[in-house]
Amino acid sequence: MGLPVSASPVQNALYIILVMLGILGNATVIVVIGKSVIMDRGVGRTSDIIIINMTLSNLLVSLIRNTLLVISDTGVKIYLSKGWCQYFMGVWVWLRSVNVWSTLFLSVFHFRTLRRVAPTIACRGIPKTLLLSLALIWFLNFIYSIPAHIFSTSGSINSTETLMLVSSTTRPLLGCVWKFPSSLHGLAYATTSIIINEAIPIILMVFTNLGSFFTLYTYGRTQSSGKDAPLIKRVPAERRAAKVILALIMLFIASWGTSIISVNYFNYNRGSSVEFLLVIARFSNTTFIAMSPVILAVGHRHLRAFIKSLLFAH
Repeated sequence: MGLPVSASPVQNALYIILVMLGILGNATVIVVIGKSVIMDRGVGRTSDIIIINMTLSNLLVSLIRNTLLVISDTGVKIYLSKGWCQYFMGVWVWLRSVNVWSTLFLSVFHFRTLRRVAPTIACRGIPKTLLLSLALIWFLNFIYSIPAHIFSTSGSINSTETLMLVSSTTRPLLGCVWKFPSSLHGLAYATTSIIINEAIPIILMVFTNLGSFFTLYTYGRTQSSGKDAPLIKRVPAERRAAKVILALIMLFIASWGTSIISVNYFNYNRGSSVEFLLVIARFSNTTFIAMSPVILAVGHRHLRAFIKSLLFAH
């Protein structure tokens, strides 16, 4: 299918491992943390609910998008009808966009947590504002994905992809390609995608991460723990959680930043390095989904306890 991304057997094997790790890891995070939230009836579990939302988007991307890439890499040739292509392209854009904004939501939430002076009052149940915010992320990104449903179609065996988005595809898959009225419309949509769902979230994550770094640095340089000191100076658990979230967001920025550069080089500046960069984009798209459960397992006490119970069960 048009501009194929050639990969060695080693690269294919590594990609399959990353996809499987993403599926098993994110499913484990959802089950373990979800169980703790249910058992504690949502008391003081705001960050856990946000993590579950992010890992759910990770899992759905792995199941609905990345597994199909693995099947394609095994040599299975599947070509969908126009209707199914429109459905899948819309879903791919929707899930990838939700993934970005869910990760940003986690970053912003923990930045506010680090800067908070007074601890929040624990309440029964899940805060309605939190549920509303998460529902808004899914709904607004669904609206954003509608053009992907409209302007996609089923290509032929010899179809060539001339436009790629980080939020949907790094190569033609299942015979599905973009079909805009003109190349100008396609580049307009790609540019809008860069700004709304790629550049803005990444920039905001960088700023919130810098703010979190500054807060941690200030804590390390300050010995006082006065009454009006930020909560992080008085609650060690907040510091530990902050370091885990910082590592998670840094991984996201690195993986998505690499993918954005690679894909947009393809869109705007075709050159001799296109094929290599698309291979890089392919792996960087999957790295965050595969490795984020590992980072969470290091810092989340329920996940650590679950892993220890597996390792030392006998």
